[in-house]
Amino acid sequence: MSTRIICIANQKGGVGKTTSAVSLAHGLARSGKQVLLIDLDPQGQSATALGHGPEAGVFYLLTMGESPQETAFLQSWMRFSGREGLQYFPGDQQTMAAQTVLNAQDRPLSSIRESVSRFFKQDLDYILFDTAPSVGGIQERAVWAADLVIVPTATEFLSADGLGKVLRMMSILQERKRWRGSLLGILPTFYDEQTRESKATLDDLRKRFDASLLAPIHRATILRECAAEGRTIFEVDPLCRAAKEYAALTQLVLKF
Repeated sequence: MSTRIICIANQKGGVGKTTSAVSLAHGLARSGKQVLLIDLDPQGQSATALGHGPEAGVFYLLTMGESPQETAFLQSWMRFSGREGLQYFPGDQQTMAAQTVLNAQDRPLSSIRESVSRFFKQDLDYILFDTAPSVGGIQERAVWAADLVIVPTATEFLSADGLGKVLRMMSILQERKRWRGSLLGILPTFYDEQTRESKATLDDLRKRFDASLLAPIHRATILRECAAEGRTIFEVDPLCRAAKEYAALTQLVLKF
């Protein structure tokens, strides 16, 4: 199996992108896959969710060339998560500066794909991107780099705008920029069947995106506790509903 790139993206914050990226990455690793999680969010929350601290690795990944010396330097920024099969590439606030560099150098849409392709030789099964909602040029390049995109969207009325924007971006990339990837699915998050807004939003998503809609992730306090503790849902309570939902998402991804 060649390395598959999966991008977790939405142009709205607070929709569970990092939780989904970290949970899926660990789920794939627990299934025996070799996984590299790349944190393209300047907040560096993927590292925090894994129990580590933000670092500037992604800045160098986005701005350096592809010479053997630069590749060796970048490989020194890969971190072991402490979980078998799961490595991560840390980011921090310097990722925002990388956006300026990319624009100033007029880097092509393919630049992130070209940059991470150096890791394909390391027997990786999956590379996952956790993206920020506001770093537009980076997110666009990350989506273009991806074979598959998962779009988490909170089950609340205000989430529709961010979902629409990222779907429009993907459509433009396919029609005008020769993107060969595809949407794996729209992932409803923070679903609460006890609230009218959440149920109505999920119903609306089903009507609009039935074929692309994934099973929802329910709102769960334990997911916030996981991030605070630097542990994944599979480590905190592998038998809880949230763990089973992310395990089901993992099994779906493995079929692609």
